[in-house]
Amino acid sequence: MDVEQIDINKEPPTREFLEKHIAADRFLDFVSTRSPVFKERPLPKSKKEAIDLMMKNPNLIRRPIIVKGSMIIFGFDKDQYAKL
Repeated sequence: MDVEQIDINKEPPTREFLEKHIAADRFLDFVSTRSPVFKERPLPKSKKEAIDLMMKNPNLIRRPIIVKGSMIIFGFDKDQYAKL
């Protein structure tokens, strides 16, 4: 599998990308909830709030983001990687 590495702090995903690929019923699965940011504030309560936070602070996006065709994986997931 060819992998292109992108620094999301320099080239963060667009709002459109996040809107398309983040599931409304599982939006916290896409947020790095262990971030120190959440020691200072509560976790987001909606997909919109989560994306707003991600746009302001790309470090809150679970990494890595793997894109292969129409399959998108946020964060390290060995089972999902095996499907690629």
